[in-house]
Amino acid sequence: MGEKDITFSENRNLPVLFIFIKDVRSVFKLDELGLEIAKIAFPAALALTADPIASLVDTAFIGQIGPVELAAVGVSIALFNQVSRIAIFPLVSVTTSFVAEEDAITKATPDLKDCESLENGSTLDSENKMLIPQNNVDEKMYKSESISKSFEIAEAVPEKKKIPSASSALIIGGILGLVQAAFLIFAAKPLLSFMGVKSDSAMLYPAQEYLKLRSLGAPAVLLSLAMQGVFLAGDLTNIVLDPIFIFVFKLGVRGAAISHVISQYLISLILFWKLKEQVDLMPPSLKYLQFGRFLKNGFLLLMRVIAVTFCVTLAASMAARLGSTQMAAFQVCLQVWLATSLLADGLAVAGQAILASAFARKDYGWATATASRVLQLGLVLGLVLAIFLGFGLHFGARIFTKDVDVLHLIGVGIPFVAATQPINALAFVFDGVNFGASDFAYSAYSMVTVAILSIIVLFILSSSNGFVGIWIALTIYMSLRAFAGFWRRVFSIGTGTGPWEFLRT
Repeated sequence: MGEKDITFSENRNLPVLFIFIKDVRSVFKLDELGLEIAKIAFPAALALTADPIASLVDTAFIGQIGPVELAAVGVSIALFNQVSRIAIFPLVSVTTSFVAEEDAITKATPDLKDCESLENGSTLDSENKMLIPQNNVDEKMYKSESISKSFEIAEAVPEKKKIPSASSALIIGGILGLVQAAFLIFAAKPLLSFMGVKSDSAMLYPAQEYLKLRSLGAPAVLLSLAMQGVFLAGDLTNIVLDPIFIFVFKLGVRGAAISHVISQYLISLILFWKLKEQVDLMPPSLKYLQFGRFLKNGFLLLMRVIAVTFCVTLAASMAARLGSTQMAAFQVCLQVWLATSLLADGLAVAGQAILASAFARKDYGWATATASRVLQLGLVLGLVLAIFLGFGLHFGARIFTKDVDVLHLIGVGIPFVAATQPINALAFVFDGVNFGASDFAYSAYSMVTVAILSIIVLFILSSSNGFVGIWIALTIYMSLRAFAGFWRRVFSIGTGTGPWEFLRT
């Protein structure tokens, strides 16, 4: 019997843990569910890991200049990421759900004229399910064909679609990008001081240069992630331009930032060109853009992403206060840690999209099968990454630096980077499962709680154990995130409340 044939009655008496390891022999099976996950996960993973990979490329080339420059860029990247993700994550998540909903409505009623119903949120539940489509439209309209359009550019169609959220996302993304760029450029020095780079630090000047120049690309980053799509062209451009600007033109840290900005704008131009062939981006009126829906639905996600990113940013700040050698080693470990861990975010996005469709149709068997499959794939991915990094990073560390002291500290950090990969993967996938179940309030409040506990641990361990203490604290932080995701299933089933209450016997 295939997963699609699973019924509610078949699952209601299964133990909690078994729900997430059921049908484990089908984990790599390319059945209907496997193909649906792959169709969404691969382009989403490319989109979400593009900027971390570009930062990793910058790290590799700048590391050849010296440990001070490497440390300076590490602090700047951590600061840039903190600010940009606060803007990016709510925008992308809201856009994903809204575009999926509007595309489904467009298929049901091709002349999408009644924008009032969308603006008033009549197609959305008012409490925890405010971001997930709830219309009783045909099942096909909710599956990956419609939802994955946020993550891949489909072939051109004869008639352009009218999707209000596409235009809204571009306008909001452009405005947020300009605000972010201005904020980081004019507040660079005090922000770096807050991160632990004081006025007498050798890291200050290169950190300021890199942060200010890279901030010029903030509008392109936000527009690119608002549109989503294929990021490979931009990454290859960054790889080619980095050595030219850094070594040939002898621009050093400035060259890395300039090449990064050029690659981001190239990505934006490619995506915009493809998107305008598919969607009518000219809004007939301001009312059509439905800005109110974006602002109303972004608050919980904003609160959550601040909590998520602040722990990592604070860890970078603690490392910077230890000195340039420690910060240089931390930068290498952190960028590898983030770039590889975010591969699991592709699975999280796939889980979110498919689960949202299943819950909207009240297809609980499909929801259970999807949750099980993405969690299994996440665990396998985490184990593979752990083995690969555990062995490979010992040899690959010299790509980033030749400094003996930095290499020694990287060796100290490798066990943490490798061993936490399965934990990270499960944490990300559990987040996607929560989002797919419309459990945004729990995701936000639990993440704030996790962040508060982790920050306390980070202060204690970094002051007593230095570099090692920071990585122990980050390991605890990701473990708490994974546990919070798992606990929601246990709590829902045990109390008969929450999105997974249907699994209660």
